[in-house]
Amino acid sequence: MKYQGPSTRKRTGGRRRPASNKKKHQLGSEFTETQVGEPKFKTVDTRGNTDKTRAITTDTASISIDGETVAADIENVAENPSNPNYARRNIITKGAILETSEGRARVTSRPGQDGQVNAVLVEE
Repeated sequence: MKYQGPSTRKRTGGRRRPASNKKKHQLGSEFTETQVGEPKFKTVDTRGNTDKTRAITTDTASISIDGETVAADIENVAENPSNPNYARRNIITKGAILETSEGRARVTSRPGQDGQVNAVLVEE
């Protein structure tokens, strides 16, 4: 987990002394590598009496085609601009291009954050 607090260095490079100790709510969490497979979800507690549903594996995507939303089966990840290795490992992130039953689609949601894959049709 990574500390998400302010930097210990100023813009000039000088050192900034911390005003307080590190708090638990300032810790980040590991990136959820959503993969193609049998649907599996995980619920994580967050601040403010809410929770997040993280998609660990999923096989369906909601694709927007000319204003209509269609549920499509995900076949594999064709390419992933964030990391070429993610396409090889079938990891779905925002911006990834998926091969689906409706054609190629680009992911517009963050499945590791909200637990669902929303996409826009790129080509048929």
